[in-house]
Amino acid sequence: METKLKVQRAMKNITQEELANAIGVTRQTIIAIEKGDYNPSLELAFKIARYFGAGIEDIFIYKA
Repeated sequence: METKLKVQRAMKNITQEELANAIGVTRQTIIAIEKGDYNPSLELAFKIARYFGAGIEDIFIYKA
């Protein structure tokens, strides 16, 4: 899965730490998602999308 999470954070000018605190995960989780080393659960993907006021598909791109 690809992600546009880093771009979304840059557009809102927030740090990994700020995002992590806002959605209740660790900074390491955000780092792993951005690097593509970790695919978030559906619940976490919804929390991230809701935080940015976007749809899941706007942030995460599924590659079969």
